[in-house]
Amino acid sequence: MVEILYENEWLIFIISSVIFFLATEVGFRVGRIRRSSADESTKSQIATFQGAILGLLALLLAFTISMALSRIEVRKQMVVEEANAIGTAYLRAQLLPEPEKTEISRLLRQYVDVRLEGTRTGNLQDVITKSEKLHDQLWLQAIAVGKKAPQLFPTGLFIQSLNEVIDIHSTRLKAVMDQVPASILLLLFMVAIFGLGAIGYGCGLGNAHYIISRLAMAVLIAMVILTIIDLDQPQRGLIKVSQQSMISLRDNINKPAP
Repeated sequence: MVEILYENEWLIFIISSVIFFLATEVGFRVGRIRRSSADESTKSQIATFQGAILGLLALLLAFTISMALSRIEVRKQMVVEEANAIGTAYLRAQLLPEPEKTEISRLLRQYVDVRLEGTRTGNLQDVITKSEKLHDQLWLQAIAVGKKAPQLFPTGLFIQSLNEVIDIHSTRLKAVMDQVPASILLLLFMVAIFGLGAIGYGCGLGNAHYIISRLAMAVLIAMVILTIIDLDQPQRGLIKVSQQSMISLRDNINKPAP
């Protein structure tokens, strides 16, 4: 269920806005019913309760968006590190004997294309399968070079670089899979519903309807939650991790040899 919602962020926004506004409307109607029996002391207590729950909501929103931002920063850094690792492996592959040099260079160019394709399609499982298949092919080439020239210093350098490429693949995969826990998002939704219900209740105890203000509050909170979910989904949505480092690497390694 959570995965379905993650894949339909705008559906989350619409449903959240409606639910939040309904929470204010229910609170407003309950407040209207209780208005005749509410004295100043009751209204003061309700105002205190409103401040407390809205403060908790603000704290949760700040905490959750901080988690999402920290994760997207890690993902950005991982793109740069992976591009550097692949670029280093490609340069060191140029020191290897033929025909392994040409085959390894071809596989590394294909590997970069696979990584970039994954960011366009968002098909994570397909990218993992293709990447691991290329890892196996590259490692077989490294074994062949090691048997042919075990004493050459460039061979050891290349194998070290290839190890780093494979390790960064696992680290970047973990960074992509690391998301804000669904339990925190559920808690955020619940506190938002109670907070907006408290706002509606306070409006109901007064004389004004404030329907535009309540609708605006519901939409704004839904937009913040949408932004958090968007930040947490690097493969889709409006906010994406820049792949400029990988694009620059692809352009460089695809240049004709001088």
